[in-house]
Amino acid sequence: MSETATVASAAALAAPHVPDAAELSVRGLAVDLGGRPVLRDVSLEVSGGELVGLIGPNGAGKTTLIRSVLGLVPVREGEITMAGNATKAARRAAGYVPQRHEFAWEFPISVHDVVLSGRVGRMGWLRRPKVEDYRAVSEALERAGMSDLKERPVGQLSGGQRQRVLVARALALRPRLLLLDEPYTGLDIPTQEMLTDLFTELSAEGQALLMTTHDLAGAMHTFDRLYLVNRTVVAEGSPQQLRDPQVWIETFGFRDGSPLLSALGVN
Repeated sequence: MSETATVASAAALAAPHVPDAAELSVRGLAVDLGGRPVLRDVSLEVSGGELVGLIGPNGAGKTTLIRSVLGLVPVREGEITMAGNATKAARRAAGYVPQRHEFAWEFPISVHDVVLSGRVGRMGWLRRPKVEDYRAVSEALERAGMSDLKERPVGQLSGGQRQRVLVARALALRPRLLLLDEPYTGLDIPTQEMLTDLFTELSAEGQALLMTTHDLAGAMHTFDRLYLVNRTVVAEGSPQQLRDPQVWIETFGFRDGSPLLSALGVN
């Protein structure tokens, strides 16, 4: 390995990125589930205008990290702030796209009403939607390419259409931070490309996005920065900075010389 590559790798491991104005800041996070440690000493930041990837093997704690940020699982240690605000109310203001299996697609409800449900946290329970709520839903449906299907029952949608509904529901909140948990799982290539274009546009408009994905090759081409996570942050940096095979071996357990390292362009 060249001296330049060694220095870049050391910087990625030792010098975490510190944005000027973080929409999300996590410091020293530790989470236990069922009495078992799942995350330890996790720190990360995401700024407006960034598309940041959270990658690691199955069971690495990526979904737990996302749910911790949202206040959905208890935190043993650490601090989570959004735009400098540590309250749970501030954290619930983030847009969230869960994995598709977490939504009850058999429920008899239209696409429009699912997206409108994304506004409940802002409207309040049992309150009637206002003009601004309907406007936000219309804009979100348009951005996700689902306006033409807004009256269709969600149970009649394809997998790709369902994923776009979940994205639209999150966008209807008009969040400054968007959290996406495996949004590409089970989708065909055209739908993945459509969503990638949308996420790139949102980050260019100043939105902060943090996304988990198992598409490692795509992550190296799509994200501004990556966090390699296996119960803690193993490495952080831009794709160009993460060219040391050792951080990938440590994160994923790849063997030295694995063809997967070649596919990522890191050996």
